[in-house]
Amino acid sequence: MKKGTSEAVTKTTHTLQTPETDIVYDVHGPLPTADGRPMLLMIGQPMDASGFQTLASHFPDRTVVTYDPRGLGRSNRKDGRVENAPNLQARDLHALIEALGAGPVEMFASSGGAVTALALVAAYPRDVTTLVAHEPPLLALLPDAKEADRAEDGVRNAYEANGRWAGMATFIRMTSWQGEFNDKYFAQPPADPTQFGMPADDDGSRDDPLLSGRSRPITAYRPDFKALSGAATRIVIAVGEESQGTVTWRTSLAAAELLGQQATVFPSHHGGFVGPEMGGYAGKPEEFARKLREVLDSNKAR
Repeated sequence: MKKGTSEAVTKTTHTLQTPETDIVYDVHGPLPTADGRPMLLMIGQPMDASGFQTLASHFPDRTVVTYDPRGLGRSNRKDGRVENAPNLQARDLHALIEALGAGPVEMFASSGGAVTALALVAAYPRDVTTLVAHEPPLLALLPDAKEADRAEDGVRNAYEANGRWAGMATFIRMTSWQGEFNDKYFAQPPADPTQFGMPADDDGSRDDPLLSGRSRPITAYRPDFKALSGAATRIVIAVGEESQGTVTWRTSLAAAELLGQQATVFPSHHGGFVGPEMGGYAGKPEEFARKLREVLDSNKAR
C-alpha cells in the first residue's frame, strides 16, 4: 500500500480492464466507505489523477477515488482511437463505478472532466447523487460559438506549426480572454511563449491531448439538458471567482442557465483546487476544498 498525502489515509492503486481500455485508478481511504457515505470521485480531462492529490488530501474523512481517463496518464487505450470523447469516457466512468461496487457516488469534476460527468449523468443518472461540475468548457453553448471554435482552431494551428510552447501560449491567451471573441482578439500577433515564462523552442511533439485537437469532442459537446433536468442527480455548476469574464466562466453560466440555476462561485480560478504538484498553476486548494465540502454537505439536509 502506498501512503496518500495524509498520514491517516492509505492510497491503493488498481486497474479496471475492459476490451477498449485499461483504466488505472487510486482509492484514498477504505472500501467500503467507513461511515456509509458515498465515495467521492474527483475527475478531470485531460488532467489525470495526479492533479487531484492536494484536493483529495483535504478530505481525509472521505473515501476519495481519482482516475486517469482513457489514453491519459497511466491508462492505455486499445480501441485504436485518439480523440477524447465525452460519451466514451462516461461509459468508462460507469464501468468504474460498477466495479467499485459502492455507487451511487458523489462527484467533483473539473474542466473537460465536468463535460464527461454531465454525459455520465445524462446516460446513467443512477450513478451519481451529487455532481459538482466545475467550469465545463462547453463552447457550443456560447452566443459566439463559431468564433470560439475559430479561437480553438488557432491553438491547434499554433501547436502544429511551432510546437508545444507556441500552442500553450495561444491556449493561455484564449482562455484568459475577457468577453466574446471578436475582431480585436483575432487581430493579435501570434502569442509569444516567452511572455508567459516559457521557452520558444519546438520540442517536436504533436500529441498533446490539450493542444492537438484530440479533446475537440469535449468542447464541441452539447449536453442533453432534458435528461439532466429529469435526473435525480443534484447538479451544481461551479465557477471560479477569478475566472470572471473568461471563456469557461461564460460556458459555466450558460450551462447553469440551461439547468435553471445560477452558477455557484468557488475560490480561485480554473485550476483553483490544484496544489504545488502542478507547478505554477496552483490555486487556493484549502479554500476550494472548504467550499466543496460545504456544497456537498448541504445535500445532507435536503
